[in-house]
Amino acid sequence: MVMVLEKVPRSLRGELTRWLLELDTGVFVGRVSAVVRELLWEKVVEKAGDGRCAMAWRTNNEQGFALRLHGYQDRVLRDFDGIVLVSVRTAEALRKAEKLKRIAKAVRGDFENQTSE
Repeated sequence: MVMVLEKVPRSLRGELTRWLLELDTGVFVGRVSAVVRELLWEKVVEKAGDGRCAMAWRTNNEQGFALRLHGYQDRVLRDFDGIVLVSVRTAEALRKAEKLKRIAKAVRGDFENQTSE
């Protein structure tokens, strides 16, 4: 299993060194059971704060591995008939998504104001 952590608390990195080897800052590798892997992922997601986390592990599928991401605004995992690909959003796509969120929020606000009157 490989886990990559960015901008997470040092204490979290320290906790992970109990089960995994830290090759470089925030890059962990190890061989753990599926139960331990899931518990470690839960802990990482819980304590990551505004940080980013990615995990890859060996499994019995077409690719031979599986992936998880947490905290990534610019990347999304997409499943294409059992093959998982990482879709990277450009800065322009992120700006458009933020603009759409603001518009949707404004529309919801207007609708709520109209229904309460």
